Amino acid sequence: MKAPAAAAAAVGNRAGGVDPSIPRFKCQECHRALVVVGVDSFADKLPAQATSAHASSVHGSIMGASRMDNSYVVLSKQNKSHGHGIPPRPPSAAAPHIEPNQPTRAMEGSYIVLPPAAASIYKTSTSEGGGARLPPPSINSSSLLPGNSFHSNVTVLKRAFEIATSQTQVEQPMCLDCMRLLSDKMDKEIEDVNADIKAYEVCLQHLEQESHTVLSDAGFQKEKLKIEEEEKKLNAAIEEAEKQYSEISSEMKDLEIKSKEFEELEERDAILAKIEVSQVHLELLKRTNVLNDAFYISHDGVIGTINNFRLGCLPNVQVEWDEINAAWGQAALLLHTMAQYFTPKFEYRIKIHPMGSYPRVTDIHKNTYELFGPVNLFWSTRFDKAMTWFLTCLQDFAEFAISLDKENNVPPEKSLKLPYKIDGDKVGSHTIFLSFNKVENWTKALKYTLCNLKWVLYWFIGNTSFAPPSGSLCAAQSSKR
Repeated sequence: MKAPAAAAAAVGNRAGGVDPSIPRFKCQECHRALVVVGVDSFADKLPAQATSAHASSVHGSIMGASRMDNSYVVLSKQNKSHGHGIPPRPPSAAAPHIEPNQPTRAMEGSYIVLPPAAASIYKTSTSEGGGARLPPPSINSSSLLPGNSFHSNVTVLKRAFEIATSQTQVEQPMCLDCMRLLSDKMDKEIEDVNADIKAYEVCLQHLEQESHTVLSDAGFQKEKLKIEEEEKKLNAAIEEAEKQYSEISSEMKDLEIKSKEFEELEERDAILAKIEVSQVHLELLKRTNVLNDAFYISHDGVIGTINNFRLGCLPNVQVEWDEINAAWGQAALLLHTMAQYFTPKFEYRIKIHPMGSYPRVTDIHKNTYELFGPVNLFWSTRFDKAMTWFLTCLQDFAEFAISLDKENNVPPEKSLKLPYKIDGDKVGSHTIFLSFNKVENWTKALKYTLCNLKWVLYWFIGNTSFAPPSGSLCAAQSSKR
């Protein structure tokens, strides 16, 4: 037999195209097309007028031809290849019965063999399944006419597929390969069902062999009471658990509230601790006076120093006048700052004019004297008067501090007391004059002056919270330079 494509081409050559009325079925499993074979050979036997007038009916009437005792439905050529797992076509089905005078064509693909009566393979007796019996169609010479048997044969074939579908619960038609796979699948299902039946039978035998104790009414009531008691106990346990859960939930809420309060207290304590530290630091800052760092008074052997500037000299220790002038400028700035702080309460009679390394002093008569050198060691009247008026101003401020201590009821032992007595131009037992004086004695008098100034500074720091004006600080920095 020819391939389906070749058969269709042959029919088209004779009839002018393939009749669309010829049934075209497909496998309901793999959905490959099933093609009717043998139409072209049957068309040759039709009359010419029937061929030209009823070409499509001629092609379809092959379903009832006398020569189609064993008809074939073949898969199309493009779908002939087997899928994965499809068993090969059996050899017995590969060679259908062919008349001697009928042209031979190769059978490419799977096919279904239909007996002379297409529906006879689906016949069922009323006693077996209650289905209808489909009688085979009678085939005679009149069935060769195009309009007589084609539609009836198609109707019979379709009806046969419908009956087969309803009886087997499998969609028809099917190719041989799919039918074989379906058969194997159903065999496997049958084996599984038989195995389940055997397992159920074994279980049933075991159950029948076991002894069953039937409770009496009294026993049943006893078991019922026992179950009811267990149920009551379980309900009581559930109620107790719910009660405990409620109590625990309440405790958790209380703990959460306390936790929030505790966190707030911790934050408050942390803030209070910071405030306390800040207050302590503030008090320390209040007690700290910038003058103590701005004016550091000490000594270098016999020579007194203020901010590391030496005030005085010795025969064997030469000190330049620039350094002595700078030391006098620092001392004048310190005394002026303290006196100015208490003005007007303090009667600032003698004015100190700190002017860096060139300080001056104005006496009570408005006379101004230079408190810097160089000067003549044998005749330095103006420089001696400037130093004397500086001592007088220092004495006045010390007496003012003592009077304040008395006003504040400070005990005498804690009141200010200068370590070296000032009397006119003398400090202790040494005069502060440079003229006609030994350099050693003059240097000692200057050292004692700085010592008294340091004691007055300590009193000032302990009794004030001094914040110097910007001008004073600038003056102090410029004098250091």
